[in-house]
Amino acid sequence: MVLEVITPEKKVFQGEVEAVQFPGINGSFQVLENHAPLISALAPGKIKIDLKNQDSKYEAFASAVESDSSNAKLIRLSVKGGVVEIRNNHIIVLAD
Repeated sequence: MVLEVITPEKKVFQGEVEAVQFPGINGSFQVLENHAPLISALAPGKIKIDLKNQDSKYEAFASAVESDSSNAKLIRLSVKGGVVEIRNNHIIVLAD
């Protein structure tokens, strides 16, 4: 799957992922490959991203990314809210 996280100022992440957990307004939810199409509002919180492989290139977005010291494939992005659209293994997040 491809994940893109975009804020009004810039694109903060783009890359191949295995799974993504979102802070939905009615609770967190996870998206895996071949998920049904969905549009959902996001609450303030962290997007938990399981990268496709450990060598994924996200250094260009390093200022916005919080890495996990116990798992090199796991990163987090803080959001103040926003909207996520999932369609055809392409996830687009418009975040605040």
